[in-house]
Amino acid sequence: MISVKEALQIILNNTQDFGVEEIPFLESVGRILKENIEADRDFPPFNRVSMDGIAINQNYFLAGNRNFPIEGIQAAGAKQKVLMVDSNSMEVMTGAVLPENTDTVIRYEDVVINNGIATVNLESVEQGKNIHTKGKDRRQGDILIKINTMITAAEIGVIASVGKGIVKVAKTPRVIIVSTGDELVEVNEIPLAHQIRRSNAFSLVSLLEKMNIKADTSHITDDKELLKQKIASYLNTYDVLLFSGAVSKGKYDFLPEVLEELSVKKLFHKVAQRPGKPFWFGSKARKSVFAFPGNPISTYVNCLAYFYPWFAKSTGVELKNETVILGEDVLFKPQLTYFLQVKIEIKEGHLLAFPIKGNGSGDLVSLVEADGFIQLPMEQINFKKGESHSFIRYRS
Repeated sequence: MISVKEALQIILNNTQDFGVEEIPFLESVGRILKENIEADRDFPPFNRVSMDGIAINQNYFLAGNRNFPIEGIQAAGAKQKVLMVDSNSMEVMTGAVLPENTDTVIRYEDVVINNGIATVNLESVEQGKNIHTKGKDRRQGDILIKINTMITAAEIGVIASVGKGIVKVAKTPRVIIVSTGDELVEVNEIPLAHQIRRSNAFSLVSLLEKMNIKADTSHITDDKELLKQKIASYLNTYDVLLFSGAVSKGKYDFLPEVLEELSVKKLFHKVAQRPGKPFWFGSKARKSVFAFPGNPISTYVNCLAYFYPWFAKSTGVELKNETVILGEDVLFKPQLTYFLQVKIEIKEGHLLAFPIKGNGSGDLVSLVEADGFIQLPMEQINFKKGESHSFIRYRS
């Protein structure tokens, strides 16, 4: 049995590069960018009016002039106009190009317009006021979005602004999620007294969708030959196999034996943690196999603690570590890393974690009551209120 730290390091040492694909930019939300997005021109590309008002040459205001005849209107989206008489003014709209021969914009709120003359009601006017100067934000060729950034709505706007209709993103792996066990029935079935509905697989589907991975699902009964036949097929079809169940010590937990017979190299089996200790991980010919214990909390936490970092590194992203403060004392005697379900509260600007009183790793409903898992190290037994520990969040 290895430690959580050792297990994670083995997993991160066995990441994969699934390559790059080009897709329409509007389909790229949630994907990992695989190119730098550069400014195709200055931002803004011209001296841009940032307030509705009038544009003037400030020198005439400094000379004492307060009345500025209006020559015309510079509308947003219109070709740049030229102020023909330097002592005059031009009405300007937000977003418009600053008219040539002007250098300052005065808001409508600070002028009175009568009979085509704008009278300024200010004692001083700063040159360049209310003008977003050309190239102030970025220069042509500047990197606007770095490679390996996860694309959100914010990035989409920038990508559109530089005319990138097609973007390069990391390919996502072909994944299948497999549940096992004779006790499981489909969601729309009425279970018998000794059966339960299949739920772990769909929790995993949803967890992977948060990473923008569309996974297939399958269910295999506790039949060793059938298990072997189907897994052999999945290894030929998919890049990643995620299992829930059949990795413990039960007489029908055939999965480790079947994987060995199919020449999947075991990299570890059993991690010093609770929940999720029987976790199995291995690989074969650039195919990765994550076999999680069947209890729902075990499946859930192992996906978050191990598959998420594996996928992030495989696509070039580094997940940020989050810490929270323990809101009450916790005693945990087994020499295991404890992934404790907690509810988060914000008090005086600090994130405080309060344990959820669940009924063990089979208590699926307790996931609904928690916000994530606080990771308590195996080197301690007593965990005191006020201590900071790593936090794996699954609810925003």
